[in-house]
Amino acid sequence: MNSKSRLKILIFIVAYNHESCIESVLDRIPDEIWDQLHYETKVLIIDDASMDKTTIMTILYKINKDKTNLVVLQNPVNQGYGGNQKIGYHYAIENDFDIVVLLHGDGQYAPENLLELIKPIVEDRADAVFGSRMLNKRDALKGGMPLYKFIGNQLLTKIQNILLKSNLSEFHSGYRVYSVDTLRRIPFQYNSNDFDFDTDIIIQLLDNGLVIHEVPIPTYYGDEICYVNGLKYAKNIIKSTIHSRLQSFNIFYTLKFDYTQDNTIYSSKIDFLSSHKFAVDEVERGSLVLDIGCGSGCVAKALKEKGCKVFGADHCIQRDLTDNCFHVQEIDLNGPDSKIDYNEKRLDAILLLDILEHLHFPEGFLITLREQFAQYKPKVIITTANIAFIIMRLSLLIGEFNYGKRGILDVSHRRLFTFKSIMKTLKNSGYSIDRMIGLPIPFPLIFGRNRFSAFLLFINMLLIKLSKSLFSYQIAVVGEPTHSLSHLLEEAIKAGHKSKETFLKP
Repeated sequence: MNSKSRLKILIFIVAYNHESCIESVLDRIPDEIWDQLHYETKVLIIDDASMDKTTIMTILYKINKDKTNLVVLQNPVNQGYGGNQKIGYHYAIENDFDIVVLLHGDGQYAPENLLELIKPIVEDRADAVFGSRMLNKRDALKGGMPLYKFIGNQLLTKIQNILLKSNLSEFHSGYRVYSVDTLRRIPFQYNSNDFDFDTDIIIQLLDNGLVIHEVPIPTYYGDEICYVNGLKYAKNIIKSTIHSRLQSFNIFYTLKFDYTQDNTIYSSKIDFLSSHKFAVDEVERGSLVLDIGCGSGCVAKALKEKGCKVFGADHCIQRDLTDNCFHVQEIDLNGPDSKIDYNEKRLDAILLLDILEHLHFPEGFLITLREQFAQYKPKVIITTANIAFIIMRLSLLIGEFNYGKRGILDVSHRRLFTFKSIMKTLKNSGYSIDRMIGLPIPFPLIFGRNRFSAFLLFINMLLIKLSKSLFSYQIAVVGEPTHSLSHLLEEAIKAGHKSKETFLKP
């Protein structure tokens, strides 16, 4: 697995009110683990504020059996099943373990199978290993799993496999092994503190393309107390699964399903009806274009291919952008000095594609832009998200207002617009408006460049014709900055001098 001669393996036991069975679980751990024959091992028990003598019984076991590699911790306040796991995994990361095994203190999962579950990770065949009771379904029932739990387990697993496009035999086993490097790569610290923690971490593994290996384990149901509220658990895991898919469509946002923390890379939308295509089509060949907030430069590239000379300005200058622009300027549009460097004798178009919603004070920026460039009489092309889109309205109807990694409620948005409010903002800032249109959802980014996406775009455009305000995902505006008072005064003075000279001419 790595260059170290002996792997460090942590056997992490979550315990809550397990006074009657914790010694038995510890006794069943293979001697190879206790004696550290093959690996450098440690057994960690975290008692989650039990109301019985779980911690005392474990400490006595450590003393009486002389288990020097047994560590006993106790949460002063109950953290929940998921919360307790977070602490254990953090311990594994902080103490530089290679592998961590999750074991339950109630004896439901066989400690005797530990070495078998560890093997796929030791052999670099998996990033995580789950002990599955459902690889041999009949054995699960023979092992005493109640029929209602068996049916519920399989029904929920089937639903989750469909939603996540996975093929696991069971989502609901608590017998798990993780590579600690894998845990470092996923934001498990933001997962639920409840029993749906286990579903959250599966989603994170699948989303990141990590390999999950399943190993058959025996099923055992004894007289242990179950603290899981079945209906609440089912509701929470389905909710979490659906939220993860909505986040992939930029409709919902939560930190636990955000793996990049990067919101600066945008995909090209030139090849279908979108804000990018709209802007490129609006700019005439051979134009001088100022592209503000130009991102990765995909629009600049398309304009360059049209023979345009593009000047880019953004807070983050990316490599592809410099390749496609005549000149680029790094600028903070929310900063005190957001003046653009531009010294050409003409300017044909200014692009503000999905920019205004990111500004603290878009009116101020628009006024500054107008004062600097109105004399060129450029065409100004603006796109922004439509907060009045039907999905947003329906969300508000049920009390939801969820930001997303991308989309209408982008996590970096500061201002939100409707057709009426963007019109008012532009007019108040001194811009005339030639036309406004609605743009559809960028379905090809969601479902791929295929006939299905093309069909959805077609339907969306038909709906936009019925109600622009209701069915437009984005708003596109073409306008022009009017002259500032300073410029008008300067022109009036020039005209006055010219008239005077004409009048006084002999």
